[in-house]
Amino acid sequence: MPPRSTFARTLVLALALAAPAGIAAAYETKITAVAPADLPPAVVKVVTAAAPGLKITGAELKEREDRRYYDVEGVLPDGTEIEFDLLETGKGWKIVETQRDIAWSATPQPVRDAAVKAVPNIAPVRVIESTEDDGQVIYELFAEGRPKEPALEVSWKKGGPPAKVLTEAWPH
Repeated sequence: MPPRSTFARTLVLALALAAPAGIAAAYETKITAVAPADLPPAVVKVVTAAAPGLKITGAELKEREDRRYYDVEGVLPDGTEIEFDLLETGKGWKIVETQRDIAWSATPQPVRDAAVKAVPNIAPVRVIESTEDDGQVIYELFAEGRPKEPALEVSWKKGGPPAKVLTEAWPH
């Protein structure tokens, strides 16, 4: 990666310092790594139906507030990395979120506009696009040096209400 200019470093610092204080993990989560070969067949069936040709590369079981999730990471035949978050329901496993990394420049304009309004000159170093099962999309914007938690989250659904900066961490 080329060295960042002083201006760019200042923008990233502004993003980090101006992030809403409410963006933090609100619930304790127990996380257990799971080898792809050890995933329940029902989980594998759901993700491979959603993404034919998916090569599963990793997984975690997450338990939080009497809910069980699997995060299943993989690579599509074209090389694109993707992650599915599945929730255990009374009817089996259901994909509740599909995540992929995208470039800031590929982020929809309404989302960028909302983020810039909240943090002028924002310059995220990573953007995760998280599509919910209802079509709503959460954009997680990460600041340099803060890879664990997004500095800012923006919610948007094409054709829905305007993009909105979230003040609390999205629950998935």
